[in-house]
Amino acid sequence: MHLDDFLTEQWMNEHENDAVYNMTDTCVKPLTLRELFAMDADGVLQDVVLDYGTITGDVRLKQEILGLYQSGTEENLTLTHGCLAANELVMYTFLEPGDRVVSFTPGYQQFTSLPESFGCRVHTIPLKEENGWMPDDSDLEEAFREDVRMLIINNPNNPTGTFFDRAMLEKLIRYCRRNGTILLSDEVYRGRSEEEVSVSDLYEYSISTGSLSKLFSLAGIRLGWIKASTELISTLNVRRDYSFISTGPLADTAALAALKQKEMILKRSEDIIAGNKAVYEKWLADMPYASLVMPSYGPVGFLRYEADIDDVTLAQMLLRDHGVFFVPGSCFGMDHHFRIGFTRDTEETEAGLSILGQVLRKANCE
Repeated sequence: MHLDDFLTEQWMNEHENDAVYNMTDTCVKPLTLRELFAMDADGVLQDVVLDYGTITGDVRLKQEILGLYQSGTEENLTLTHGCLAANELVMYTFLEPGDRVVSFTPGYQQFTSLPESFGCRVHTIPLKEENGWMPDDSDLEEAFREDVRMLIINNPNNPTGTFFDRAMLEKLIRYCRRNGTILLSDEVYRGRSEEEVSVSDLYEYSISTGSLSKLFSLAGIRLGWIKASTELISTLNVRRDYSFISTGPLADTAALAALKQKEMILKRSEDIIAGNKAVYEKWLADMPYASLVMPSYGPVGFLRYEADIDDVTLAQMLLRDHGVFFVPGSCFGMDHHFRIGFTRDTEETEAGLSILGQVLRKANCE
């Protein structure tokens, strides 16, 4: 089985530890264990028994996760080691060689390279920068002229920040209903936006995945989940037994303690994201060599720059000479772009953008 190199993850693995100004992280400034313990008003973390725990996930934790959705019971959830593993489990369970899979580009490489690795035919729909990183209706129609086994989306999208609202999701669901297409929606950036809706609350053949890594600032506990119909969850749990036994009571209980304080954590994240977006808006207003379709929601965006230098070379130079770290757009198949995150302290963002601005002005001989 051939599997392409995962370009974004390999780039981050190789370079992230050298960053002074991390401009590309998609996880909002992580919480410390001390901060998490301070949130544990009920003391549930003190009495964790380190056995396997409940195999498909602590029932109390499942009840808290369901508070992020509009419908469902504990039987509609199974827990995983992060969202990446959740997506992988879904694809391995429901896809076969020869199946047709549709996803969007630029997008997270897992959604295309993984199904290709076990023989699926993958069709990508372009997200167009001139359309605010939204797809054309004609491209959607073309993608569904043939039967589609699975449509995979990331909402909001990584790297563009594209956010599919309820109207757009219902349009995609109409296409999926034509032949019972499974709709897998990676909702790893899910929080509490009033405009945010999960496909798992809208369509019987939908599967939503999520985690506490991004807006909940807890990537280190590796806690993710899958939400779907009881029938789909039952099928997933059969395959799940071959992948891992449980997420474990330590991760489950840490997640439970955090979700009991979700309003505070999400408010913290919203403030950090909003502060960073304001820094970018101010910088862009005085920067003729860069542009950004500012995402309406979430911590991710896709910055375009103008200079006679490719993005891999520029990213390497920025990191080597200045400690400024970006993931180049070429990791997503698009040169002259950087994946950005609105996730760090605003002072770090301001410093990194100041350096990038100086480099771009020099490159354009201003």
